[in-house]
Amino acid sequence: ARLGGEDIGSSFRRDLKLISEVQAPFRGVRRFFYIAFSAAAGISTFFTIPRLIGAIEGGDGAPDLLNTAGNAAINIGGLVLFVALFIWENKKEEEQLAQITRDETLSRLPLRLSTNRVVELVQLRDTVRPVILAGTKETVSKAIQKAERFRTDLLKRGVLLVPVIWGEAKRPSIDRKGFGLSEKTTTSLPSIGDDFEERAQSITAKSRLKTEARFKAEIVSSSEWERWIRDQQKSEGVTPGEDVYIILRLDGRIRRSGKGMPDWQQIAQELPPMDALLSKLER
Repeated sequence: ARLGGEDIGSSFRRDLKLISEVQAPFRGVRRFFYIAFSAAAGISTFFTIPRLIGAIEGGDGAPDLLNTAGNAAINIGGLVLFVALFIWENKKEEEQLAQITRDETLSRLPLRLSTNRVVELVQLRDTVRPVILAGTKETVSKAIQKAERFRTDLLKRGVLLVPVIWGEAKRPSIDRKGFGLSEKTTTSLPSIGDDFEERAQSITAKSRLKTEARFKAEIVSSSEWERWIRDQQKSEGVTPGEDVYIILRLDGRIRRSGKGMPDWQQIAQELPPMDALLSKLER
């Protein structure tokens, strides 16, 4: 597994496996049955092949050819099918792990808010819907200008513009490993525990973030942002480096993406207001 372009070891891989198992809890059960059925079909095929050979040679006491050939075909077909399903299951797991890796990497990418405070994207969950605009400086600037026309409607829907200009990877990347936060560049939100003061502090911190995250944020560590977007483009079959937009949900997952720049009027109609029931269900 890799995060921010560096190998982060087996511990991160184990974390990804745990998340994968939570998202697909019955994968292990399916694999067990695929292995069991493959073994049963293989053993049956092992004993059926000699009978088929005897049926083809004929002679006294030879088994019926059509019946034996049918049994052999069923066993071989079953063996091929369950082996193929097992391989497909492994491939799906690798794809899922790759997607989880990208999601976790995205959640740790840093932003600078309007108050000059630096936070990781994960800290803005439940408060904003980031819209990543990746492209040339001219294209992104025009998209932001068009978004200004719908500023009021977009703010009601929690939209936070995140412009990423291709080729502007000038600032040094921020070292981080696993799922841990960088204490030098971010201020973590207090966890909501049983203690009343901790809950109050967490609510206050989220309220402060809502105030600071106003319409547009500046990326920190451009190289990491560009790397993540290019990886995402490859996974979706898009040529890396093309102009794209990516709309995130309140829970931090990708809502949808597309080539070019977004239609802001359509987005304003598509996204529910922050106080709507659909937005509460999205958290």
